[in-house]
Amino acid sequence: MPWFLVRSNKCSVNVGITRYKAIHNVDWVNLYQLLTCTCQNFDDLKPHMGNHLLGFLLLFLTTSLVAFAQASNSSSNRNITFGSSIVASVNSLAWQSPSGDFAFGFRQIEGQKLYLLAIWFNKIPNKTLVWYANGDKLAPEGSKLELKTDGELILENPDGKVLWRPSLISVSYASLLDTGNFILASSDSSLVWQSFDHPCDTILPTQIVETKKSLSSRTAENNFSRGHFELRLIPDGNLVLNTFALPTGNAYEAYFWSDTVDTKYPNVTGNRLIFNESGYLYIIMTSSRIVNITSGNIVPARDYYYRLILEYDGVLTQYAHPRAPRNGKWEGSWFRVWSKPDDICSAIQGQFGIGTCGFNSYCMLNSNGRPNCNCLPGFNLSDPSNEFRGCERDPIQRCNLDDTNPEDLYDMYPLDNIFWPNSANYEIMDSLNQDECQKSCLYDCNCVVAVEKKGTCYKKKMPVSNGRREEVDGKGFVKVLISSIPSGDFPYSPSQRGNGKKDKSAFSILGSVLLGTSAFFNFALLASLFALYVYRRRPRCVGSSSIPETNLRNFTFQELKVATNGFKLELGRGAFGTVYKGELPSSNSRTVVAVKKLDKLANDGENEFKTEASVIARTHHKNLVRLVGFCDEGPENKLLVYEFMSHSSLADFLFGQSRQEWNKRIRIAYGVARGILYLHEECSTQIIHCDIKPQNILLDDSFEARISDFGLAKLLMKDQTRTLTGIRGTRGYVAPEWFRNTAVTAKVDVYSYGIVLLETICCRKCMDIAMENEEEILLIEWVYDCIHSRMLHKLVQDDEEEVSDMKQLEKLVKVAIWCIQEDPNIRPSMRGVVHMLEGVVEIPMPPFPN
Repeated sequence: MPWFLVRSNKCSVNVGITRYKAIHNVDWVNLYQLLTCTCQNFDDLKPHMGNHLLGFLLLFLTTSLVAFAQASNSSSNRNITFGSSIVASVNSLAWQSPSGDFAFGFRQIEGQKLYLLAIWFNKIPNKTLVWYANGDKLAPEGSKLELKTDGELILENPDGKVLWRPSLISVSYASLLDTGNFILASSDSSLVWQSFDHPCDTILPTQIVETKKSLSSRTAENNFSRGHFELRLIPDGNLVLNTFALPTGNAYEAYFWSDTVDTKYPNVTGNRLIFNESGYLYIIMTSSRIVNITSGNIVPARDYYYRLILEYDGVLTQYAHPRAPRNGKWEGSWFRVWSKPDDICSAIQGQFGIGTCGFNSYCMLNSNGRPNCNCLPGFNLSDPSNEFRGCERDPIQRCNLDDTNPEDLYDMYPLDNIFWPNSANYEIMDSLNQDECQKSCLYDCNCVVAVEKKGTCYKKKMPVSNGRREEVDGKGFVKVLISSIPSGDFPYSPSQRGNGKKDKSAFSILGSVLLGTSAFFNFALLASLFALYVYRRRPRCVGSSSIPETNLRNFTFQELKVATNGFKLELGRGAFGTVYKGELPSSNSRTVVAVKKLDKLANDGENEFKTEASVIARTHHKNLVRLVGFCDEGPENKLLVYEFMSHSSLADFLFGQSRQEWNKRIRIAYGVARGILYLHEECSTQIIHCDIKPQNILLDDSFEARISDFGLAKLLMKDQTRTLTGIRGTRGYVAPEWFRNTAVTAKVDVYSYGIVLLETICCRKCMDIAMENEEEILLIEWVYDCIHSRMLHKLVQDDEEEVSDMKQLEKLVKVAIWCIQEDPNIRPSMRGVVHMLEGVVEIPMPPFPN
């Protein structure tokens, strides 16, 4: 029989053998559409066809011949030839598909001079992205994509460094097809590379996803680095959604299954996922069974564009958009055709991973059925620009309370109908009522959340995950610093905190007193009570805000002159003063100290003395240098006396002739981070150091890091988050926002710490023009190139001890790169840094710091 004829009420296919023999002259797109686009249910074909025809159809459905033939039919393509290029700029050109439906080029990241190499729908107003190449390595302005004369397609930054190359095989031409597929083809039109084989978060009609491929969500709407959600076709035939760990890619328990396993035939697997041009999603099983995944009816393909996207909140959604305006106007934008799962907040059931909203938060569906993420009371977003990255406590919960009563620091804040059913409990206690449950958590330093259900108390510690609203019989409580208790506009603010009896009784007594006294007495009494309440409730630091109120020793100038032998032995010199070694007499021996003598006697010196003395006086932490005393005898004799650090500075330790031990360097890096965290978050007055660098980090007898030199520090009051001030710090360690005449925050110290961490890892300065290899002069760029080329061993000079600890090395490098992001909103807080170092949170691959 020369040709087959198959007809049904839903599908009509007419394929001639003579046309098949002329395979290279056929319009493959039309043939593919003929086979797939008019079919809404492939099961309708089975009564009308034999196995041979089914196999013939599957041949075209399950191979990449469509893209091959599109490349072969070059007469309809806009081929991109040797020497063609596009440059990243605000008004840069783009390569278009023959119909103009799609464009390939640079898209600027909002608010930055960074660009994404991407493919987008070109005819619709919002130019929706469907694929991108360099989400984790954004291109700076002036970068160029070029199909070179030797046949390589390469994206390079303005300095000529390669940011992305799709294939190492030379090609004859490139082309963007009308399907949205960008291809590289050889001289015989065979495919060398195609974007359809490397999906990001979106698939388009005619695209095929095999079992070894997957879709990954982006981190946020405008952050195109890899997120935590994944779509996979697993070998048993199930299409699944799951979260996974970064950077390893280890998959956690799936939160959506398509339930397409062929139970009748256990050996049958699924090996193709196809999104056809009619808007239907199918799985092709090895048994030739074709399973429709799509829910409901699909709007006509002739009138609408389609895309299927795994969104950054973990929801798989199919969208449709009108292909053309009506009466000269666009009616609406993308609208949802179907999505899975129906309730993302409740769908994620596993105990591992960040869940929908990240750690220490909870998820609620909005009116559109999409998740909104909320921090627990007393917590703040880890990344203010992305609510799905979880939350962190500010300030940190303290375990060593000494004689302080926990009730003076914390309260238990109830949240109605908010639960964490799958977050691991570290302790379960029976026969406790709500009051007993929350009190048990209040006095347990590890406890953050307590849930009471039917007489059982479940205690959870940080980080808690997968929190969500749920109507069940029970109540949850969150431990909150009294100073951080939310106001009444919190979504689930209770009528009272704790058991409430003591407060009610106190207010009753107060009310009785007020009613029986004069207005003046009432005013005075209320003012006194308020002052007492504020004083008792505020978090307190060791020390005081003014020098006379501390236990610091007030030295005379003559005492310090004798102690330093006439200021003879100089230890170091800073921006405002010189440090000398001295010895103070004690009962049985002599105590070695470091005496800092201010050299500047003008206003700068006066301000520096007051700043450093007041800052150090109010701090007490093992990773800060301790102030022993001071001398203030007029403008010419202002000195500060510190404890002596026997191993000098981190700069001497790192940049000496010999390479120091890896474990010592790691311990130092952790210590510096904890010291900065203390300054930022553990005092009622936040302290921004403003000059974190190796020269200001000293090492004691045990090589414990001690932060010193607070002369440039800036103090913020409790209701402040940022401050306007002149540029402070040292070249190479100064954050970019200092130069923008904008308010700075504690994130400037985070940036400086990132530079110090890189120097600690590599035992070299952040800029070294003596390097033989020009690519290694700037430490930031060299490190980023090494991590993305998976050649981290270069950073540690193939040192055996360090190479054997590659997991730790990679973690430290990624933390450092997150710290030195140009946008301070992208940088983590120091709490986030410490959490990443200690393994409390996962660390995604950071973008390139411009």
